[in-house]
Amino acid sequence: MALYRQRLPQLDGRPFLADGGLETTLVFLENVDLPCFAAFPLLLDQEGRQRLSDYFVPYLELARSHGAGFVLDTATWRANPDWGARLGYTLSDLAQVQRESVSFAEALRRRFETADTPIVINGVVGPRGDGYVADTSMSPAEAESYHAHQVAALAATEADMVSAITMTYAREAAGIARAAQAHAMPVVISFTVETDGRRPSGESPAEAVALVDDETGGYPAYYMINCAHPTHFAGVLDEGGTDAAWRRRIGGIRASASTMSHAELDASPELDPGDPVDLGRRYRQLREGLMQHVCVLGGCCGTDIRHLRAICEECLA
Repeated sequence: MALYRQRLPQLDGRPFLADGGLETTLVFLENVDLPCFAAFPLLLDQEGRQRLSDYFVPYLELARSHGAGFVLDTATWRANPDWGARLGYTLSDLAQVQRESVSFAEALRRRFETADTPIVINGVVGPRGDGYVADTSMSPAEAESYHAHQVAALAATEADMVSAITMTYAREAAGIARAAQAHAMPVVISFTVETDGRRPSGESPAEAVALVDDETGGYPAYYMINCAHPTHFAGVLDEGGTDAAWRRRIGGIRASASTMSHAELDASPELDPGDPVDLGRRYRQLREGLMQHVCVLGGCCGTDIRHLRAICEECLA
């Protein structure tokens, strides 16, 4: 039985950390070849698993040193049918990937979990298409059917929850939430935004949260914003005033390091690490201002352990 599936401990308001930008760290800082930006093939041999362990361990040690919990992601952002097929993986192969990903996370949890640092295993579900561009168009029902294979495979493991990460439009996110609901899995929806604070599809954060909640009866445990710099979304957080219900649904921030747009980042041959100290200060400003209720703090593209240390110094000191 999954340890926390019945009640996610991050819902109790205590601080939780997550990791940074897994794929960007491996590709740009460690020179690992990740075709299609997929990290899940690393799970399938000892060398790859060691690389993933070396990546996650500093974050787990950081959480433990601050007495914070940790949301431990599986390396399955690209492990859906379309991306898997591009890499030569069948549906059966991908089901095994989900099992291996959770088994790997379980081993890390056994090593690092303490009473002060609960570790929640989070099955990551990525978009059918690109994470920067709204290049697919599915209805919630179509998205539910498409993502059901991955969600079902994760639900059959010891994963505590699933998260839809880097969602570019709300209908796909709603479909993933419906698939999780059908398998009684807690689910978190994490949207990305452009420099104007709106989804790549043009939706505002308030509109996206409302659509998913309407489609699912408010099923997601909470929402997050990821793959965008705080300067891109801080200005839209006051939509609807201080009592805006949609903003109270935001429980996590996993910002990118760079202030560049997605188009600029996509075209850049180099990683922009931004300013870790400034990023940490912006997290503190967000939490002191409009988002005091946010409890999950992590990073996304371009962030690494330096950025999470700076966030901890500002938010958990």
